[in-house]
Amino acid sequence: MAPGKKSDPNNKVAAENRKARFSYEVLDTIETGLVLTGTEVKSLRGGHANIQESYASLEGGEIWLINSYLPEYLQGNRFNHEPRRHRKLLVSKREMARLGQAVEREGMTMVPLKIYFNDRGRAKLLLAIARGKKLHDKRETEKQRDWARERGRLMKERG
Repeated sequence: MAPGKKSDPNNKVAAENRKARFSYEVLDTIETGLVLTGTEVKSLRGGHANIQESYASLEGGEIWLINSYLPEYLQGNRFNHEPRRHRKLLVSKREMARLGQAVEREGMTMVPLKIYFNDRGRAKLLLAIARGKKLHDKRETEKQRDWARERGRLMKERG
């Protein structure tokens, strides 16, 4: 951490999809807002959300986050939310048109990479436009990762 820079408690990752970068070739990323209820925000701050199997879809002129899991807030009683409901993403019309075009024409997929809180304490979603990797591409990625790890060990040994 840089000297003189304080750690902001609002600016933290609430959920991350680490498997996405292995399964997909990420071509572009977009920061989007999320339409959430109060209990969903409190649940997100607890850090038990899961976006591993989720994806984004363009339906009815809006982009929706589908199959994401935000557990119920324990103190939410009857005002609680559904854990797997569809959540609306806030994107400009121009970005929405670009995303829709990439999905329709080029066969891309909209994959959420992480949900985090920005400097102002707002929940944001990092959405990727990605293309699915084939099995041989995944093997190549794993080979490169293993070699980088091995190279780091060798460099550390030899000084």
